[in-house]
Amino acid sequence: ERNNLAGVQHILLVLSGKGGVGKSTISTELALSLRHSGKKVGILDVDLCGPSIPRMFRVQDKAVHQCDSGWVPVFVDQDKSISLMSIGFLLEKPDDAVVWRGPKKNALIKQFVADVAWGDLDFLIVDTPPGTSDEHISTVEALRPYKPHGAILVTTPQAVSVGDVRRELTFCKKMGLHILGIVENMSGFVCPHCSECTNIFSKGGGEELAKHAGVPFLGCVPLDPQLSQSLEEGRDFIQEFPKSSAFPPLAHIAQQILDGMSQQSS
Repeated sequence: ERNNLAGVQHILLVLSGKGGVGKSTISTELALSLRHSGKKVGILDVDLCGPSIPRMFRVQDKAVHQCDSGWVPVFVDQDKSISLMSIGFLLEKPDDAVVWRGPKKNALIKQFVADVAWGDLDFLIVDTPPGTSDEHISTVEALRPYKPHGAILVTTPQAVSVGDVRRELTFCKKMGLHILGIVENMSGFVCPHCSECTNIFSKGGGEELAKHAGVPFLGCVPLDPQLSQSLEEGRDFIQEFPKSSAFPPLAHIAQQILDGMSQQSS
């Protein structure tokens, strides 16, 4: 049986119990940050009903090809430093809805894990849908033989979101998945004119949850129009907007992941 994940050094899952908190945003910017640190990165988008990763890298018109080892992922750049796999590449029309029951979704997730020819990667980032049910169980169980390094949990500051992410913590513990840390996304809005930060969704919920759960807190990422613009247009935020207020926390999150990996290998 072929092992298409044999060349992957570290597998990271990006999780949240709630939708709309920015898992795909964090996955995208983490991949770009790691790429600028000289790493080769893949993103596996298992959000089957809302695949947004292809658009965020502006490759939604690309197609997936077959090779002897399975599916060839879509490469973002000529250097092949970021590769992607998503159901978005397999739909006949970009607006097609995936109206599938659980077993068909689970079968595709297992196929994504087994049949994508990733080649050599430093990191494979798995962008997941919201919740703690079918797709999550299938993803974790399919990846278990390859020993995923752990999960990054994404929340927004308000109590409703933090409550859902608390359930995701329970899911990780039940599934034996190591928690790398919590990211608080949309943590305040920084005015582009005066640089004052307004806490639209309150503040500190993610940090408080991390402290209560005894897991690392990776940082707060503010709402930033430049970040939204770069995702809408498929631009490299890390390269193009180093003076943005969202740049330091995103770079810091990636650095903590890299530091954790180097400590583990030493």
